[in-house]
Amino acid sequence: MLQQLSQFQNIFRIPDLRKRVLLTLMFLAVYRIGAVIPLPGVDPIKLADFFQQQQGTIFGIIDLFTGGAFSNMTLFALGIMPYITASIVLQLLTVIVPRLEQLMKEGELGQKKITEYTRYLTVVLSLIQSFGIALTVENFNLTITRGLGFRLLTIITLTAGTIFLMWVGEQITEKGIGNGISLLIFAGIVVDLPRAIIKTVNLIQQDQLKPLTLIFLLGIMIGIVAFIIWFEQAQRRIPVQYPKRVAGRRVYSSVSTHLPLKLNPGGVMPIIFAVAVVMFPQTLAMFAPNATILKSIVNMLGFGEPLYTLLYAAGIIFFQYFYTAIIFNPVNVADDIKKYGAFIPGIRPGKRTAEFIDTVLTRLTFVGAIYLVLIAILPELLMAGIRLHHLPGTIGAFFDQVLPEGIKNGLGVPFYFGGTSLLIAIGVALDTLQQIEAHLTMRHYDGLLRKGKVRGRRYF
Repeated sequence: MLQQLSQFQNIFRIPDLRKRVLLTLMFLAVYRIGAVIPLPGVDPIKLADFFQQQQGTIFGIIDLFTGGAFSNMTLFALGIMPYITASIVLQLLTVIVPRLEQLMKEGELGQKKITEYTRYLTVVLSLIQSFGIALTVENFNLTITRGLGFRLLTIITLTAGTIFLMWVGEQITEKGIGNGISLLIFAGIVVDLPRAIIKTVNLIQQDQLKPLTLIFLLGIMIGIVAFIIWFEQAQRRIPVQYPKRVAGRRVYSSVSTHLPLKLNPGGVMPIIFAVAVVMFPQTLAMFAPNATILKSIVNMLGFGEPLYTLLYAAGIIFFQYFYTAIIFNPVNVADDIKKYGAFIPGIRPGKRTAEFIDTVLTRLTFVGAIYLVLIAILPELLMAGIRLHHLPGTIGAFFDQVLPEGIKNGLGVPFYFGGTSLLIAIGVALDTLQQIEAHLTMRHYDGLLRKGKVRGRRYF
C-alpha cells in the first residue's frame, strides 16, 4: 500500500507532469462551474417537471454526456455533443468525399485541416441545435420571457458555451493530461456518483433496499468493471515480419513485431448510435402527442419491453460492423505493410494479406458486438427486467407464470451498473492512466502498476 502511494506521489515530483495534472483539474473545475449556471429566461421549476416526464428519450443521452447541464438548461447545456457529432460526420464523410480521404493520408498536416473543418461544423451544429432548444423551450412554456430577444440570447449563450468547451478540450489534450474531449464527458458522468450513493443510502434507511441485495449488486458491479477493463485491454496480435535489409554499409537483421487489433474495435460508438435510433420514436412523440399510431409504437419501444431489447441489441451489432468498417480499412493496412517490405508469416503480401486481416477483424467485430450487447442489456435487466410477459397471447401468459418477479420487472436498482456511462468512464480512465504512466517511465520513475501495462482507448 505504501509503495502504491509512493508511486502515486511521483506524479507531483515531476514538474511538467504536475503542471499538466493541475491544469487539467483546473479546466475540469471551470467546466463544472459553468454546468450549474442557469440559462437566462428559463423557469427552473417547469424545466424540472418537464424533464421528469421525458425519461428514456434521446434527451437522456444528451444529459448523460453533459453531466446534467442539459436537463438544468445551463450555459453548457449543449455540452461537447456538437463537437462529437461533427467528428463522427467528418469520419463518415472521409469514406464518401475523396478530398477528405486524401487529407487523412497526408499525416499531421491533413489531420490539422480536418480538425479545422470539424470546428467549423461544430459551430454550425451548435447554432442549429441552440435555435431548436430555444423554440422547444418556448413551445413547452418553460420560459419566463419569450420572443426574439430570448431566442437570440439562447443561441449566442449555448453556442459560445460549446465553443468554449471545445477550446477547453483541445487545451487539455495539448497542455494537460489525457484526451480533453473524453475527460469532459468523463467528468459529466462521474459527477452523478455522489448523488447515486446518497440515494442508495436513503433507500436502505427507508428499508426499500436490503443490505444483502446491495452487497450482491456491488459484487456484480465489481465484476462488470473487471470484465470491461480486461476486455478493453485485450488484443489480437497478428505477427508481422520485417526482412533483413541493407542501408549503406550497415546490415539490419530481420525484425518480428505484431499488428494489434482490439477485441472491441468500435469502442462505445455502436451503443451511442443504437440508443439514438431506438429512442428516436419516443423523442418524436413529444412533438406529436396526439398521434395514436406513434403512441402505440412508443409503448412497444418502452424501456424493458421485448421489442426495445431486440432492436437495441440488433442496432448495436449492426453499428459495430458499420463503424468498424469506417475507421479501419484492411486494404490500406495491407498496402502499408507491403510498402515497408514487411509481411505476415504464411500470408502473401497484398490482396491475400488484406483478406486475412479482414477475416480476423470480422471475427473480432462479432465478439466485440456481443460484448457490447451484454454490457448494454445488463442495466436493463437490473432496473426494468425483460418484460416477456407483455408479449401478446398465450406466449405472454406463459412467461408471466414461469418467470420470477425480479426478471419480469427488474430489481429496481437506483443507479446505473454498466452500460454506456461505465464503458466510457473506464475507457477514459485507462487512457489517462496510460498517459501518466508513459510520463513516469520516460523520466525513469516506476509506473502506477507494479506488474503489467495500462493500455488506453481514445474514444473521441
